[in-house]
Amino acid sequence: MDGELSLSKRAIFLIAVLVTGAMAGAFIWFLLFVMNLGISALWDRVPVYLGKFYPVIVCLIGGVVLGLFAKRFGDYPETLPQVMAKVKAEGRYDYHDLGAMSVGAILPLVFGGSVGPEAGLTGAIAAVCTWVGDRMRRLGKDIRELTEVGMYAALSAIFAAPLFGLSGMVDEKREVPKAMKVLTYIFAIAGAFLAFMVLSHHFGGGLSLPRYPAVEYGQGEFLWLIPLCIVGGMAGWLFCVMEKVMERVSDIFGDRKVLKAVTGGLILGLCGMVLPYTMFSGEVQAEVLNETWMTMSALVLILTGFVKVVVTAMCVNMGWRGGHFFPVIFAGISIGFGMSALMGVDPVFSVCATTAALMGGVMRKPLVVVLLLFLCFPVHSVLVLALAAFIGSRIPLPSFVPLEKGDDAKV
Repeated sequence: MDGELSLSKRAIFLIAVLVTGAMAGAFIWFLLFVMNLGISALWDRVPVYLGKFYPVIVCLIGGVVLGLFAKRFGDYPETLPQVMAKVKAEGRYDYHDLGAMSVGAILPLVFGGSVGPEAGLTGAIAAVCTWVGDRMRRLGKDIRELTEVGMYAALSAIFAAPLFGLSGMVDEKREVPKAMKVLTYIFAIAGAFLAFMVLSHHFGGGLSLPRYPAVEYGQGEFLWLIPLCIVGGMAGWLFCVMEKVMERVSDIFGDRKVLKAVTGGLILGLCGMVLPYTMFSGEVQAEVLNETWMTMSALVLILTGFVKVVVTAMCVNMGWRGGHFFPVIFAGISIGFGMSALMGVDPVFSVCATTAALMGGVMRKPLVVVLLLFLCFPVHSVLVLALAAFIGSRIPLPSFVPLEKGDDAKV
């Protein structure tokens, strides 16, 4: 009898996971759709009478808006590690501030911030999963604990990187039956992808990063592998260092949230005047860069990538809150194209190596880097991805940049 009841509970749970995935997919699609409308209205459709000074003007206005928002509603969105830490520690994520969390996720992106949307999206996914979980209390403790697995799976579906959810389940320490883990993962991804695909097909929107063709392997390419990895890894090292430096700079401002966000906006706008690709999250810019990189000098491409990681670290800590997943990937792509132009090495090989090394330097988890970058590169590139991610992750950080607990979710 208990077995039958347990089976019925699990069947109900899987249906709930399917619905949860669909709700998460639909909600995230809606946020991205609104975000794209805002970006288009502010940067494409508004007549630009101020010429090259337009980025500075908009970013200064954005700084005021973000500062006032933070004073009124708090520091939203939280980072991906913060969200994951709360879910792991408490088994839930507060969904009462979902509205403020969603607006806070969109605002910096609309005003051109060099941050990714994944931080706000992760919080929204966690909140939706918790909301559903709260309505499943009577199904028992074991069923409630599967909510975290469902969150990982839904997140992986939103970023079109299913293996990212697998990395989350590998790190999961709770005692959940393996069969239920797999089923939960499949059902959540099915629901999220279905909702996302249907809405994107009919209304457009969504996230996209370039998908690169086969990586050319040759003796010439592998001779350059170590130099490419060192350059990419140093960009990752720079991000980690600047993130800690900017964190300390942020502390100097204290509770002066408007001044801090305006200062960040001024720096962002000035960088955008000189190097336009240092603004925005990077996924759209990566698509454009794929078509135009050969018209740019190697110096500009490499400089864009390195400045991008600095600007992203600045934005995250100076009131332009968001993730760094997409900006960091874009930085790796830009540096990779620059190194290809400089060395004459195959561009896809160069982009693959530098991006993986940069991500390895930031995340310090080579396996997770490889699983994530299958989003952009074919499976047979695994050797380059793995070697580059490993080399990047082994570049030592200064003593004032400690590896914090939970850095496995640093993305």
